[in-house]
Amino acid sequence: MPAAQEPAAGRPRRGMAEKRQAITRAARTVFARDGFSRASVDAIAAEAGVSKRTIYNHFQDKEELFRSVVIESAGSVTAWHRTMVERHLGKITDLERDLTSFAFDWASPPPEFADHFALVRQIHAEASHLEPAVIEAWQEAGPRPAFRQLAHRLGELAEEGLLDIDDAGLAARHFALLAVSDVSQGSLFGAVRMPETEVDTIVSGGVRAFLRLYGPPGTARPTP
Repeated sequence: MPAAQEPAAGRPRRGMAEKRQAITRAARTVFARDGFSRASVDAIAAEAGVSKRTIYNHFQDKEELFRSVVIESAGSVTAWHRTMVERHLGKITDLERDLTSFAFDWASPPPEFADHFALVRQIHAEASHLEPAVIEAWQEAGPRPAFRQLAHRLGELAEEGLLDIDDAGLAARHFALLAVSDVSQGSLFGAVRMPETEVDTIVSGGVRAFLRLYGPPGTARPTP
């Protein structure tokens, strides 16, 4: 008899998990649209199709919900970034071409991350109104792991003699600044569409500049 009762006992737990997922999905939509300060728990409840009481059964307050949404969303983008590093830089056949392909994909994330980058815009806009712990949680879930992933791979490429790098972390930041940041800033993290030709010009020029800085000694450096 106890064994026969287990599925019934399990259904409420699954239901709670599904309810929590519905809340976080709705909260991501509302926070991305309205920001932290303007978003209301009422709006999130309406978007999720649940009551405010249900939200407070899962989250202590709006800040905890926002932090949870940001961490989960950033984690998904970090996982995608790891895949991009492995896909483009896992096996180098042409260093400049492979770095350029990686940077282009990094600068042009897929549409399913639109809400995430809308959240990033809201974080930048409302940084002075957010608790430092929330910003720290976002940094540790998203930007920092992404840079650590890239730094690790660039360090490996240096060990293989393909790059001349003393500080892989610094090289990763330089790569982002040279090849990706102008696209992110120019498009306001995806809010404004940039022509693909413009993205390609920025990315290609940035990669060439990076290789002039970090290409191994004794090899031909890319021309401007």
